Amino acid sequence: MAGESMSAADYIKHHLQSLTSLSDVSKGQGLQNIADFSFINLDSLFIAAFLAVLGSLAMWYAARKATPGVPGRFQAAIEILFEFIDNLCKGIIHNEQSRKTVAPLGLALFVWIVLMNTMDLLPVDLLPWIWQHVTGNHHALLRVVPTADLNITLGMSIGVLLTCFMFNVKIKGLGGWIHELFAAPFGIWLAPFNFILNLVEFSSKTISHGMRLFGNMYAGELVFLLIAMLGGAWAMPGEAVTWIDPVLAFFHILAGFIWAVFHILVIVLQAFIFVALAFVYIGQAHSSH
Repeated sequence: MAGESMSAADYIKHHLQSLTSLSDVSKGQGLQNIADFSFINLDSLFIAAFLAVLGSLAMWYAARKATPGVPGRFQAAIEILFEFIDNLCKGIIHNEQSRKTVAPLGLALFVWIVLMNTMDLLPVDLLPWIWQHVTGNHHALLRVVPTADLNITLGMSIGVLLTCFMFNVKIKGLGGWIHELFAAPFGIWLAPFNFILNLVEFSSKTISHGMRLFGNMYAGELVFLLIAMLGGAWAMPGEAVTWIDPVLAFFHILAGFIWAVFHILVIVLQAFIFVALAFVYIGQAHSSH
């Protein structure tokens, strides 16, 4: 990173490591082992929480400033987004009472995921560079795309699963849902087989739901890292500049621009797919076998 050379493999490996210990922050400042959360990616949690608050404040501001007359650009954009999510919810979930809960949940998920995905458009070294100078540690770790962290995406998909459980109990009653787990789809005489099959269905939907978002954003993050290395050679300290470096720098800028424009579609599309599948899974809780 800053002030030292590293191979391409080391560069990518560094950017794909998460901050899991506050001792990573303290190096270079005379403090060691403040706290160790080796099983928690602190950077993903902090950035995801910050963007959740930011998205909530934006939606609150839009609702507070909404006027019945001709809307401003921001209000119009929020209204279009709200109608889009509401119509999507109506097309999948036909219970009006349930939609009062599920539609706002879908809107919150969509805004949150778009904000987290958009972090991928920042220059890959910008926030890590700032973080390193703040901490005084040239080896400080910081990943800035929460949805490129499987823990975050699986956490969201598990949240959708728990919401499905809640609606199953609400619509069918606890006894009715438990009976369905053991009786569907092949009848009560195959209760153990039915129960195992339903567990596999719930777990596979949840895992694939989180893995889909993670896989696409992780791949996008890798492409941005590869593009960043195209023009990185000429900027490395102590390296002699040759004729090939400006060429690589040009293709670095060109490829970065093209991929960023394309990635905008990926950012929005992946948020839409996650929300649409959430609606589908919650809608399935309203149907009985």
